[in-house]
Amino acid sequence: MENTNDIIWYVYARKSSEDKDKQVQSIPDQIERLEEFAARNGMILKKPYYSEEKSAKAPYKRPVFAKMLEDIQKESQKGKVRVGIVTWAFNRLSRNPIESAFLQWMLQEKVIAEIRTYDRTYLPDDNALLINVESGFANQFILDLKKNTQRGIDRKYTLGWKPNLAPIGYKNVGETKGEKTIEVDEVRFDLVRKMWDMMLTGTYTPDQILTIASEEWHLTTIKRRRIGGKPLTRSGIYRMFNNIFYTGLIKKKDGREYEGKHRPMISLEEFATVQQILHRGQDGTEQRGNTTKHEHPFTQMIRCNECGCLYTAETKKKFIKSKGRYEYFTYYHCTRRKKTINCTQRQYITSGDLESQIDAYIKSITILPEFRQWALEIIGRKNDMEIEERQNIYELTDNELKTAQRELDNLTRMRYKEQITEDYYEREKLLLQAKIAKCEEDLRHTQHRAKEWLELTEDAFNFVTYARVHFLTGDIHTKKQILMDLGKNPVVRDGKIVIELNEWLRPIEEGYKSLEERYLRLEPKESLDKGVNEEIDQLCLLWGSRRDTIRTRDYIFKLLESSGKIFIEMNLSGTDRMDLLYAIKFD
Repeated sequence: MENTNDIIWYVYARKSSEDKDKQVQSIPDQIERLEEFAARNGMILKKPYYSEEKSAKAPYKRPVFAKMLEDIQKESQKGKVRVGIVTWAFNRLSRNPIESAFLQWMLQEKVIAEIRTYDRTYLPDDNALLINVESGFANQFILDLKKNTQRGIDRKYTLGWKPNLAPIGYKNVGETKGEKTIEVDEVRFDLVRKMWDMMLTGTYTPDQILTIASEEWHLTTIKRRRIGGKPLTRSGIYRMFNNIFYTGLIKKKDGREYEGKHRPMISLEEFATVQQILHRGQDGTEQRGNTTKHEHPFTQMIRCNECGCLYTAETKKKFIKSKGRYEYFTYYHCTRRKKTINCTQRQYITSGDLESQIDAYIKSITILPEFRQWALEIIGRKNDMEIEERQNIYELTDNELKTAQRELDNLTRMRYKEQITEDYYEREKLLLQAKIAKCEEDLRHTQHRAKEWLELTEDAFNFVTYARVHFLTGDIHTKKQILMDLGKNPVVRDGKIVIELNEWLRPIEEGYKSLEERYLRLEPKESLDKGVNEEIDQLCLLWGSRRDTIRTRDYIFKLLESSGKIFIEMNLSGTDRMDLLYAIKFD
């Protein structure tokens, strides 16, 4: 063996985070061992060292490795010193035949004087078979790993599980690699579903939804060891709206689809609708060639009651002889895109006729501004009592929290003094910790709940008071939003639109008119009379007279979830929602 003292040694350390190389020592550990090795053998190490976290299974993918070889070639051309490479193992230098052959050529040409690993030396005059065998083992490891990995990926697809990170709204569950499943992320699932709902209305663009999710909801991705914990990006939200995973399917790169075992967030029909919206523009604008662009407020929102297809709109120009000019007319009609269904709905609806029909629905839930003011005053008085009641609840809960904390402290001291057994300590500690956690959660809910439901109540009364005015005078976005808040599943049959009013609006439609008649019979001068005030109070509170028919909190939650934009941006617990519903007196 030649003397190594006259060689300048280039240190190369590599760790891959992309494959099984994760099991190899970390870069700092490799360098520490190599420094000890060099000291024992009198080797002169060149600094700075060359290190990177890259896979070596494919050539030309490691910039630091390429830079090292370039520096070695330049140093060799000077002819002043000999250059060697010291590394932990040969597979740190290469796992592919192309770069292995290049290293072998540099060694044979004495561009590299020597390659040293922790347990082996490679010299220019060595049998070329030695490096070939080392390189072959490293390359075969990659080939076998690739086959085994692909086999595992294919198995996960056939079992119905996505083999990599779950998208936002879901989470990977399990400790064993290859055996993890995907479940609903309770923190983000409902918020992501709201993002799909907003997209389905055709009122919001992906950028607008991204702004609301990031700035108002403070939605972030799941925090993992190295990634996550950050808001969605613009490209991320487009990937989300193009990801068929949310329908319950999983798709391979080759296009094959598998039935997933995870819980679907949306239907295939909803997914197809979003793809249409993304393709044609999010503002409902019809774009055909170089023709004039027209905005249609109700496209992507109304369906045919016979075949289920969406309604579209066309704007046509017609010359009006009596006026001596051209005018534009908009007609809505079924797209009839389901070729398997022979839809008979050929009737067109003018935009004016459609808006008149929607206006009739809005009119049925519109209340007088004066009645709104009376109702808000009554609920404001109730709110004052509620605040006092909640303050009492807060104090009781706070005392309960302090008591539980003292008991936990005493329990810990008793354990230190060995006055109780370990089993008893662990059992009682868990009970007290659960009690403390519940008290803390109750305190958070109680602190600002009264203010929240009062503000939300006012929003609700504003909607039923002024929605009609805004609908008649508003722009395309206002009209779309009001239709979404008004009800769900609007369908058309024989030229007539049918809207399923949101649950919280039905009591108004069913009972308000009789209340309004009683209210209008009251003389203005009687407003100062205490008896009349009490009667007005009873009129407003009648909206809550049927609340006993509601049996479960889950049903209340369902009612509130269907109430449109008024509730969409509020993050209230089930208890808050129930209190809110009772306060609004909507049933």
